[in-house]
Amino acid sequence: MKIAVVGATGLVGTKMLEVLAERNFPITELLPAASAKSVGKTIEFQGKTYPIVSLQQAVDAKPHIAIFSAGGNVSTEWAPKFAANNTFVIDNSSAWRMDPSVPLVVPEVNPDAIQPQHRIIANPNCSTIQMVIALKPLHDAYELQRVVVSTYQSVTGTGQKGVAQLLGERNNATVDAVYPHPIDFNALPHIDVFLDNGYSKEEWKMMVETRKIMGIPNLNITATTVRIPTMGGHSESVNASFKHPFHIEEVKSQLSQAPGVTLQDDPKNNLYPMPITCHDKDDVFVGRIRRDESAPNTLNMWVVSDNLRKGAATNAVQIAELLLEKDWAKEQFTH
Repeated sequence: MKIAVVGATGLVGTKMLEVLAERNFPITELLPAASAKSVGKTIEFQGKTYPIVSLQQAVDAKPHIAIFSAGGNVSTEWAPKFAANNTFVIDNSSAWRMDPSVPLVVPEVNPDAIQPQHRIIANPNCSTIQMVIALKPLHDAYELQRVVVSTYQSVTGTGQKGVAQLLGERNNATVDAVYPHPIDFNALPHIDVFLDNGYSKEEWKMMVETRKIMGIPNLNITATTVRIPTMGGHSESVNASFKHPFHIEEVKSQLSQAPGVTLQDDPKNNLYPMPITCHDKDDVFVGRIRRDESAPNTLNMWVVSDNLRKGAATNAVQIAELLLEKDWAKEQFTH
């Protein structure tokens, strides 16, 4: 397998290489690609040194799969060039997610969205991924009607600049601010740009992506997304309403058996999901499950996941693994 990782030197690209190695993805040739300023530098992968190549060099090498984490503008320009060479592109930016011809995939939720004609596959927003993994088994059992979600998102979601601002403020150092206000000792209800309707683009992403991934185009969903001074994972307060009644113990059983979910729900013993304990793990952790006594067939739950892993790198690698399993893709990989 010839694999390109585009944006290999970034926070998510580095994590993608780490996850590829951990999961023993069958790589025979690695093509780490990045911007012109990084070309010629080297990275270490599984004990070997690899030179950073340009995007054009990566395209010309005709990799079987190219995993992108280099921003929307790069993906918009370069993903079609890879796809034109019959390369499967797995893109982590928002560039292709809402394109009707591009599948938006979480392997535990909608693996069959990928069909033989697809060459560009979109990796969803990090905060969307963890929520739909928690909602999918409950939707299957009780039929989802409405979702209200508030997020508490790590600075790692902004990349290395977000981490640098938080640590710089904490250490009283001069930093280049990526946020419009201090982030340490603060909470910013401002992720991405604001739209004309007053929602942020991050909130819009969560709403429209959830509808597409879960195949519920008319789902009633609203979101508020907040950046907080944590590292290691995003947290979400999810309020979900269903068509059919449920028992809380049954809900817990459904979640405990769901792929990619770890149930942590023993508040009497202080057991519930937290970013600090979910860091560097691939599962979505769910707890604080309780009935919403103000509305029928409605529950609250607390959902936490490492946004760099399941929220980005791991989900992308799992999509690549999914391609390896599909008979029609195997034929492509043998050429």
